[in-house]
Order: sequence, then C-alpha cells, then structure tokens
Amino acid sequence: MATTSYTAIVEKEGAGYVALCPELDVASQDDTVESATANLKEAVELLLECADPAEVTRRRSYCMSSRSR
Repeated sequence: MATTSYTAIVEKEGAGYVALCPELDVASQDDTVESATANLKEAVELLLECADPAEVTRRRSYCMSSRSR
C-alpha cells in the first residue's frame, strides 16, 4: 500500500495551538501542540476516507496552483 506524506504547520494562537495541512486545506486546534497535531491527523484521515476522490484531487490541485503563484 502506498503512503503519502503531508505537511503539518502548527502555530500558537491565543491560549492554544492551530494545526494546518496546507496540501488539503484542513485545520484543527487544541490546547497543546501534541493534541492539535493529533486532531489534525484525525481530520486528514477522515477527509481521505470519506471525501469524494474528486474533492481530494481538487484540494491537492488548488494547493499546488497556489504555490506556483
């Protein structure tokens, strides 16, 4: 089974942390870096399991086109 790696960007925001996967435009938050990252991982997994494949492709394509600007 092939695996794909995604980026996780974690930033402090207020009293908590926000985690973002820019390739899929998915974000999550929580009180600690570890829990924000775990929430993001779960959100990405759910997107990849449940979303229409065309939606995942659209999100990846949008990210790649945004980077080339």
